[in-house]
Parts: sequence; structure tokens; C-alpha cells
Amino acid sequence: MKNYKYIGLFLLAFSFTSCDVNNELDEIVDPVKPLVTLNKNGLDFSTYISIGASFTAGYTDGALFKSGQENSFPNILAEKFGTTFKQPLMNDNIGGLVFNGTAVQPPRFYFDGAGPTRLSALPTTPLTAKVSGPFNNFGVPGAKSFHLGVAGYGTLNPYFGRMESSSSATVIGDALAQAPTFFTLSEIGGNDVLGYALSGGSGVDQTGNYDPSTYGEADITDPNVFANVLNGMVTALTSNGAKGVVANVPYITDLANFVTVPYNPVPLDAATAQAVNTGYATYNGGLQAAAAALAGTGLLTDDEVAKRTISFSAGQNAVVIIDEDLTDLGAINPAFAGIPKYRQATADDLLLLASSAIIGTTVNGNASLINGVSVPLADNWVLTPQEQAAIKTATDAYNATIETITSTNENVALVDFKGLLQEASEGIIFDKYRLNTSLVTGGLISLDGVHLTGRGYALMANEILEAIDAEFGSNFTLATDGLAKADDYPTNYSPTLK
Repeated sequence: MKNYKYIGLFLLAFSFTSCDVNNELDEIVDPVKPLVTLNKNGLDFSTYISIGASFTAGYTDGALFKSGQENSFPNILAEKFGTTFKQPLMNDNIGGLVFNGTAVQPPRFYFDGAGPTRLSALPTTPLTAKVSGPFNNFGVPGAKSFHLGVAGYGTLNPYFGRMESSSSATVIGDALAQAPTFFTLSEIGGNDVLGYALSGGSGVDQTGNYDPSTYGEADITDPNVFANVLNGMVTALTSNGAKGVVANVPYITDLANFVTVPYNPVPLDAATAQAVNTGYATYNGGLQAAAAALAGTGLLTDDEVAKRTISFSAGQNAVVIIDEDLTDLGAINPAFAGIPKYRQATADDLLLLASSAIIGTTVNGNASLINGVSVPLADNWVLTPQEQAAIKTATDAYNATIETITSTNENVALVDFKGLLQEASEGIIFDKYRLNTSLVTGGLISLDGVHLTGRGYALMANEILEAIDAEFGSNFTLATDGLAKADDYPTNYSPTLK
């Protein structure tokens, strides 16, 4: 009863005192911001042309589709420039391409509550159908730097094939035919290392090979080939006084596709761990025999022996991988030819996002053959430190070329897309949001782990506008509605959007 007594006294006291309180609060009015008129400082945006690859096209969630294209950074820029901008729009929001009733490019991902899942729908954009130009957006998914000048590239890439002006057209030729007054060159060089990265480094680093006609799809482009291509494009685009921006190349290995899957995703109990160790006993024994035979030769170091020894325990375990950079023991001595290049992954390895669908699955339903455990992951699922170094070396060389071009040509501004992505890995503020590069939850990287979300492309557009201000004296960053607003652009698309 005592507690009820004090509660009653409190309520009584409140009823008395509340009679003297003015409950009509003054309305809080947001301060009126003065309108700031846009000053383009003489820049001519009347014919804006964008040239690039999938980022320029608006590729997102693993596909090209209408809403993604409408939220592409070039389309956002054109709106801020106040100019018309025509894109080769897809037929639907399903994404992908269809040929003879079969999807030859898959539909987009959506988030099903657990992870990225492909839409269960058939694309309606035909593989070989042409769309009527001329166009302003020459973003071609899959294009490498040297592809942009290849005559007849449309026969190799259907995304350019559907918009090419003729069967012998080049991407850069069709772009120049529009007589651009302003241009953006973005992610030129990105696909020159991305194919290698997405193949787990199974391609070839072609540094030193100046003939790109001999390159494979997953190869790294020679930096001199890249430099010649980019120099030629910028020279041609600015020859009549047009101005533009060139974005540098980010470190793609920082993207969600390469940092989401941990190196040690295998949970085992003690009994299972012991059983797996028993399975690797012959392999480990052969490795120790080779180490003893080669002791003192320097051909097989103690560090490599330790790295190659397979050992599982109760708890989380690293996956077993094939590492082609390990010493070929069979080449040293045919007696060791049966010792494969196995090791367990470390924190220095990067497992591709697609490996998450493979790790822990069985081979042909055989419960004793488990991918990543009793069956090592193939090299194409993992980027080893050596493969990561090859990507970084090439990227740095490409960016050195971009830096030189932008610093020596007064008509061109540099956009530090590399710096933007590095900052975003820790978190970057965009209006009231903090975006980062985490898959699904980060808001910046789409469900394919590589390309941006609509909001990410809006942030990229703002970065370009800031670079234009800094180089050419405009005031997009200060003008009323001069920049894109985060709330106007999505981080994901509904599965019902088709």
C-alpha cells in the first residue's frame, strides 16, 4: 500500500502544477536558407557524353536494368547540368538479356532476407535487338580500356551491339561523333584488372605484352597499353576545346565481393576435425618427407612447410585451397610429384563472394567430399597475396597515367574515386546517412559486391561535381539543389519491380 500512496501523491501534485503550464509550444521553424544560383562559369554542358564501362552504364545488383540506368551517375549529372541525356535503356527492370527464350545474361539480384538472390523471371530485352540513337551514355558493361577503340566491338559485347551506329563502329568513335562539349571518363582501367580478380587470379598478368589481341578475358592489361589508349581518348575528346573529368581506378579488392567471406568459415566439432585430419595424414606425411629430403637446400623452407601443413581443430577453421604459387615439388624431384599445392587460407587471402555458395557443399552428394574441407577450393575462388599484389601494381600504374594526364591538360579534372572508396571502407557521410562498403547493410555497394547502389552512384556524381567546381570554378557544391540528395536514390530495389 505504501507504494500506491506515493504514486497517488505524485499524480495529485502533478494535477495541481500542470494547471499552470502553457502546453501550447511555439512552432519550431527551420531557418530559411538563401537561394544560391548555379554558376557554371562558362562550362558548356549542351552535349554531355559519358564513356566508361558498367559503372557508367548504371549496372547494379548484378545486371543492367531500366531503374538502375536512370539512377546512373551520368544521368544524375545530366540532370544537374540541365541538359538532355539519352541512354540505351533496357526493356525492363528484370535485367539480363534473352535469346530464343533463354536468358543468356541473368536477371538482377534482390535481397531475400538472407542474402542476394536472382529474380525468378525471364528477361525481356533481346540479345540482338538494336535501340535507336544517338546516345549520350557510352557506358558498356564488361569493356576494358582497349576495347573502346576496337572496330566491330558490338559483335563481341551485346551491350554495345544494341547501341552501335554500325557493325564496324567503335565506342570512342560513336562518342566523338556526337561532338561532345563536356565528357566524363570513368572506371577506364577497372575492368582491366576486375576480370582477373573475379577469376581468382586465374588469368595472366600481361605486363610487358603490348598486343592486347592476344589477351584472355581474365588477363591484366599491360600499363603501357592502357596509357596509350587513355592518352588517345583524352586527346581526341579535348581537341576541339571540350572539357571533362577522368576518374581514377579504385583498389577493387576493397570491394564487398572480396572481403565478405571470411578465410575461416568452417565450424567443426572435435570428432569431425579429427576425422578430417586423418584424411590429410598421408598428404602431411609426404610433405614432411619432402622437407627432410630437401633440408639444407633452400628449395623448401620451414615457413612453406608450416604453411602447407593441413590441420583442423574444434571451432572455426580456415578453408583448404590450391595455391599455384607454392613450390612445385614434383619439378624438383619426380618422387614428390604426388604432393599437391595445398594449404589452408590465412587472413591475407581474399575469398570471392561466389565461394560462399561452394564452401561446405558436397561433391556429387558424397558426404566425405566437402568443398573447402576435404576437397580444396580451386584457385579461381581465392585471391592470394601474390595475385592481390599484381592487381595493385597494375592499378597504381593506371592511376599514375591518369594523374599525369589530368595534371598536364587544363581541360581535364581528376576525380579521386580511389580515395572515395578507401574512405568509404571506414564509413562516409552522405547527407544523414553513413555509407560503407559492407554487403547488403553498407548502402554503397550493390548486391553483386562490386557495383554501386543508386545512392552510391549519387555520391559518385557529387564527387564529380566537386571536382568540376575545384578545377573549373563552377559552384555546384554551393548552389541550391546543385548536388544529388541521398534520399532521392535507393540502396535496393524491390523484387516486385519488373
